[in-house]
Amino acid sequence: MHAARRHSLRRVLLVYELAFIGLVVVTGAIGGLWSYFWQQTSAESLRLNELSHTMQEIRTVLFQQIQEVALARLREDPAASDIHGRYYRQIQGGFNALRRRSSSRLEDYAVQAMQEAYGRLQDDLHAALEDPYFLNRIVRLRAIDQQRERSLLGGFDEACKAFEQLVSQQLATQTGRIERWTRYAPYVLPVPVVLALALLVLSRRSLSRNFVKPMRAIIRGTERMSAGELNHRLPVAGVTEVALLADSVNRLAGDLADSRDALIESERQAALGALVPVVAHNIRNPLAAIRASAQLLEHVDDRAESREIAHDMVATVDRLGRWVSALVSYLHPLKPHVRTLPASELLEAVLKLVAARCRERQVTVERRAWVTGALVEVDADLMEQALYGLLGNALEASGDGARLWVGLAATAHEVVFEIEDEAGGIPFIPESAGLEPGPSTKRFGTGLGIPVAFKVCKAHGWDLEFAVIDARGTRVTLTAPRKLESDENE
Repeated sequence: MHAARRHSLRRVLLVYELAFIGLVVVTGAIGGLWSYFWQQTSAESLRLNELSHTMQEIRTVLFQQIQEVALARLREDPAASDIHGRYYRQIQGGFNALRRRSSSRLEDYAVQAMQEAYGRLQDDLHAALEDPYFLNRIVRLRAIDQQRERSLLGGFDEACKAFEQLVSQQLATQTGRIERWTRYAPYVLPVPVVLALALLVLSRRSLSRNFVKPMRAIIRGTERMSAGELNHRLPVAGVTEVALLADSVNRLAGDLADSRDALIESERQAALGALVPVVAHNIRNPLAAIRASAQLLEHVDDRAESREIAHDMVATVDRLGRWVSALVSYLHPLKPHVRTLPASELLEAVLKLVAARCRERQVTVERRAWVTGALVEVDADLMEQALYGLLGNALEASGDGARLWVGLAATAHEVVFEIEDEAGGIPFIPESAGLEPGPSTKRFGTGLGIPVAFKVCKAHGWDLEFAVIDARGTRVTLTAPRKLESDENE
């Protein structure tokens, strides 16, 4: 992501929070509008139905008024006026109810038209009931003629029909609105769900692109850096905080690389400083011997003695050559190429290498606790060199006709190699670091057998230990992880 377009994690989260809040508001608004619409629609439908029902009640009461008042007049009932007044008040109450429930001018006008028509109807009814001929006709028919009723109610009926038509139109409008809302509901109601899913997908993709993936790259990169690849650089991507973290780690890796290079250079100088005395020590004595032998050759006339001196000079040069070879081998980095081998096979090969020297020195090698089935993962060439050096040290330290013991033991998880001599015990306890040779009784050693053994064992992850046994001799122990056959078959 370009630096100019990079945003902080706080801002990104704020945007998503506001978006979710907006989604909640939209969902609430849709739900509120839907609830408000149904409430208003239901209330309006109920009001219109009540208007229609009240109008029908007024009309029914009016018919009752006409019939009962007419019969009361025919019977010359003195309470006719009271009956008329009671029905009149009841009908006026109905009109007042219509006015209270009215919500528009058109409804007010329609109620007023019915009320005015009712007033005219009352005047006509009063005049008709005062007409003797009409009363005689009622007597003859024993009821008010329906045709006469229609003539009396004509204006009122028209006003009622107009009002009923107005109410029907409004009910039809309400029904149309309900149908439209019902038709659009399947499309409107899923909108919040769709918006929520879209927001979830977008937020997930954005967080994955701007935070999760860059953090994953940082984790993988720091693992590579911790493994030693300090030249590796993390991608500076994602939100501002992650990009700053990657940039800081890159700068830290660069500083560590510089410090490592400086430390390596310092260690190299220190190693050279430690190596120079060792080289001088191991070269000065052979050179001095060669110089002394050369000086002797100038004054020796005996041919046999000359050959002996020459032989010693060659042996000294060979010893110096072996030491240089061992030194180069020690200083060279080791990269074991391991394979699974029986531990006994490894030790048998070393014993064959020293067999001739043992015969020459009449040294007896005895075996103890010899296990043949234990497997180890090892670079045979390197480990044979280490074991050969350790066994050679024991052989050189021992006198002619001495005894050596080698052993091979195994536990559930380890294989133990042992080399033991009776040369009086090693005069020092070797350490895994350093090239300084310790005191030795050997005439032809290089002084690097033990350091090489330590280095080879360390490269394999094995342990190497030295112990003095009652001032009688030295025991060397190599402990290796055991390779189980079930592990090899996996």
